[in-house]
Amino acid sequence: MATAQSEQVPATLPRAERPGMTDKQMLVNVRGLRFCHGDRCIFDGIDLDIQRGRITAIMGPSGTGKTTLLKLISGQLHADAGTVEVDGQTIQELSRDALYQLRIRMGMLFQSGALLTDLNVFENVAFPIREHAKLPESVLRKLVLIKLEAVGLRGAAALMPSQLSGGMARRVALARAIALDPMMIMYDEPFTGQDPISMGVLVSLIRQLNDASEMTSIIVSHDVTETTSIADYLYIIANGQIMAEGTPQEVAANESDWVRQFMQGEPDGPVHYHYPAQTLEQDLLQSVRH
Repeated sequence: MATAQSEQVPATLPRAERPGMTDKQMLVNVRGLRFCHGDRCIFDGIDLDIQRGRITAIMGPSGTGKTTLLKLISGQLHADAGTVEVDGQTIQELSRDALYQLRIRMGMLFQSGALLTDLNVFENVAFPIREHAKLPESVLRKLVLIKLEAVGLRGAAALMPSQLSGGMARRVALARAIALDPMMIMYDEPFTGQDPISMGVLVSLIRQLNDASEMTSIIVSHDVTETTSIADYLYIIANGQIMAEGTPQEVAANESDWVRQFMQGEPDGPVHYHYPAQTLEQDLLQSVRH
């Protein structure tokens, strides 16, 4: 796992002091977030905001807690300290029923797509609508076809997941994620495993859907080129801290060696290739002694 031991986290202005930012404009507010797995602290007192109607990207090396952050925002995990607020509601304080109702307003595109393999494309997209809305079948059919049309797959409605390419499956999953017209959609590594054409289609779809519906999008990714081409704001996280944040242009201009290495994919720099460990010589000597 990549680490960033040799560089200090860049100083940032407190949220209240940042010009042009108000709580009403923010859909998600994270304050003093601390979350640990055993002895490893994944987040150590971070603050971040997700602005309404914008695409915000959470980036960083693999294993730095990007997907964990989505689980904290959706209430699948609870913070050890600090607060996570979504649409003015503190996640940790919600009852089970209240959290359930809030989650209905969140869409999720899983990294693997997570289509139900025994249902065809139409029924996969219809599934959340059937679960949460009592609609006549004629109305449901129209809604599903509209969602499939939005991702260019209305003609594939009768196909089974096994008949889809990887890019098609990801688009069906996207249609399902927007089926209930959520206020926010979270994308977990949406570009992973996609060919260049499928990746380009997904990038365009995410931007178009976000702008057309004025919903809020959170993209978790380490694909720098694709993500920065559509994101309005970036956070780069590592070692439990926010290493950089700003518009794609601001982050690209960041003079931090750590940020530059990540954004440009350079092999040498403060982000180490090897997971922290004692020296190889020490390990080998211990093996001989045993």
